[in-house]
Amino acid sequence: MKTSRVSFAAALAAGSVLLFSGTAVAHVGVQPVGEAAKGGYATLNFKVPNERDNASTTQLEVNFPVDQPLTSVMPQDVPGWTVNVEKTKLDKPLTVHGKQVAEVVTKVTWSGGKIGPGMFQQFPVSVGKLPENADQMVFKAIQTYDNNEVVRWIEEAKEGAAEPQTPAPVLKLTAAKGDDHHAGAKTDEAKNAEKDAGQGHDEAAADHGSDTTARALGIAGIVIGLGGVAFGFASRRRSA
Repeated sequence: MKTSRVSFAAALAAGSVLLFSGTAVAHVGVQPVGEAAKGGYATLNFKVPNERDNASTTQLEVNFPVDQPLTSVMPQDVPGWTVNVEKTKLDKPLTVHGKQVAEVVTKVTWSGGKIGPGMFQQFPVSVGKLPENADQMVFKAIQTYDNNEVVRWIEEAKEGAAEPQTPAPVLKLTAAKGDDHHAGAKTDEAKNAEKDAGQGHDEAAADHGSDTTARALGIAGIVIGLGGVAFGFASRRRSA
């Protein structure tokens, strides 16, 4: 009897772990394709799992942070889904690549498709320029099912606190590469230094090549001279 109770308790505990762990990883999330560097451009995938066994997801709404405006937001076409992009005017226009940007995207909604039970769907979006002075971006999302249930993934995690029940998707930003946020970018001073170093290397190589050639010619001359002396000595012996 005691063994049965222990086995039942263990099975119940294992089932609880599976239940809660399954729920914990089944959130709407966002991940970059590659890196999301500060001040750069990136392609983001909003991953939407269906958490219900008796309903299908039919709509996803993603809200873009107004305090971190993105001047470029371009959703990729997802077969079977209709996308709607909403914009809002900025109180203070932004200057990007020398052009004034007066409005930015604040919401993207995908609808008309279906994510069945046990399935997931990814919604790619090309965005930029990412913030230069932030470590992350929070995208609040709303997931709608065909039974009219709505799940609001809008809770922001707090440091030191447990994960919220319905956390908002969070994009982690990586450090920019190079002084101007372009990977491999070099200053004019660095380029000139490399150029000078290259010229010095070429000159040294040329001097080394000339010296080697001179030595080779000298050795060849000595060999030819010795050959002549030997030939002359052999001729005299024959004459004698």
